[in-house]
Amino acid sequence: MKVLMFGWEFPPHISGGLGTASYGLTKGLTEFDDVDVIFVVPKAYGDEPQRDMQLIGANTIPVTRRKIRFSETAKLFDFYEVESGLIPYVGEEEFWELTRQRSSEGRRLIQTNTEGKIDFSGRYDRNLMDEIYNYAVIAEMLAGSLDFDIIHAHDWLAYPAGIAAKALSGKPLVIHVHATDFDRSGGNVNPKVYAIEKQGMDAADHIITVSNLTRNIVVERYGIKPEKVTTVYNAVEPVSKEEKARLKKGVDDRIVTFLGRITMQKGPEYFIEAAKLVLPRMKGVRFVMAGSGDLMNAMVKRVAALKIADRFHFTGFLQGDDVFDMFRMSDVFVMPSVSEPFGIVPLEAMQTNVPVIISHQSGVAEILKYAIKIDYWDTHAMADAIYGLLNYPSLWNMFINYGKEEVDNLKWKNSARHVRDVYINTLENSRISIF
Repeated sequence: MKVLMFGWEFPPHISGGLGTASYGLTKGLTEFDDVDVIFVVPKAYGDEPQRDMQLIGANTIPVTRRKIRFSETAKLFDFYEVESGLIPYVGEEEFWELTRQRSSEGRRLIQTNTEGKIDFSGRYDRNLMDEIYNYAVIAEMLAGSLDFDIIHAHDWLAYPAGIAAKALSGKPLVIHVHATDFDRSGGNVNPKVYAIEKQGMDAADHIITVSNLTRNIVVERYGIKPEKVTTVYNAVEPVSKEEKARLKKGVDDRIVTFLGRITMQKGPEYFIEAAKLVLPRMKGVRFVMAGSGDLMNAMVKRVAALKIADRFHFTGFLQGDDVFDMFRMSDVFVMPSVSEPFGIVPLEAMQTNVPVIISHQSGVAEILKYAIKIDYWDTHAMADAIYGLLNYPSLWNMFINYGKEEVDNLKWKNSARHVRDVYINTLENSRISIF
């Protein structure tokens, strides 16, 4: 069974959990002898871990004149050259800032390099919608030249690519919903993003969601039949013995950490309010907010206004070994997400011996037993949980020991087995529908 998979990120070049999940799932799938994966990213850097899979950078594909029809305008476009360069997890304000442009009709002329290939920047781009459609053109080209059985598209930016590949090849399409715009926008949904998500869900032969929380949104907010949607939980990469040996704290103060995008979806303001409640009650504790995002400046101002800046630190965006170094220094990890489809970061914290506090409004709360769960808005409960973990060693050790055991059992091969089952069932149903 050959899988043509489309995604926007692949380690080590990631901006969030999407790239981590894409790699983990792909790695898990390659452990099955009957599954071969071709993974397509907009830009391949050459240092990606491929391990028994084929990774194709759309930036390596020469482009010739193509024609493709998009349902948004119901017009047939002539594409002579294509460009792209975007990364996922765009919030509503960021999205509108990037896409304030008028839609063109008819012929679109887009730039390539001297080799007739795409120069992907890997950054947010003002031509976001055009770039999504450009990627779909590459997907159509690949679908016409590669041998595969099924298509798998990760998240909304890749849905048009999956649709284009399905339209040309006639092969079944599975889309993977890692988040919806209801999560990113807090309910104030961007109509263009919603339209792309809806088109992807309608075109898909089957839909995978990362939690039942997300599955309910897909069914209730997008009008998808429940039998078309399957939940497959994410997992976590195991930590090597060498990495475990490095996990030693280097400071005396107790460290409470928030690590994630500093956006409305992640609830950073609630973490700050909880810090304000904890700091007067105990000494020798510091709070760290690791990450970047559109609310960064507002959070810095809020910390200053609360007069806790001497005990509150901002690190900026972290990735790779820097993430593990942050966990190495942490005593408690907090994820107060307002709407979190899943949430891999708490799993990474737990496997590095850090107890976690997570919101009930996260998908990962559905599968974790040894995590303290609070409502994101209940800053007093959050503060109490932080205080309890830091002041009661037996409680802290219990969550570390049992949490580590629990998360070590969450393996990507198990998640991949469920995805493989979805492939098999989808292919079988596709054959039945043909006849």
